[in-house]
Amino acid sequence: MIVAGFGFRQGATLQSLENALALAQQFSPRVTLLATAADKAASPELARLAAVLGLPLTGVSAQVLARIATPTQSDASLASHATGSVAEASALAAAGPGAQLIAVRHISPDRMATCAIAQGSIP
Repeated sequence: MIVAGFGFRQGATLQSLENALALAQQFSPRVTLLATAADKAASPELARLAAVLGLPLTGVSAQVLARIATPTQSDASLASHATGSVAEASALAAAGPGAQLIAVRHISPDRMATCAIAQGSIP
């Protein structure tokens, strides 16, 4: 399973999310699932991206995100979700036990969205 995890600010556009994904996925296998923090999973823009890509979208609980150590650190992510990177933590959590990041978070050019890619052992 290849999971694209997203973190984003209120007001992030579909283009912001697409740009972050494109940057993160440059050298990664094809994504099979999108993930984000549970409180962000209802975002219309992320739902549009999932529909455009034909991929499922899952939300990860705040409690799970807070338990995941991430290689990058964002003050905004720490303040809002108690994790260094919502994108990295979401990708790792959704990819399952033993998952590994294959792309740390990449930031969209407008700085409104981040995306990280994780690979899990679950097909």
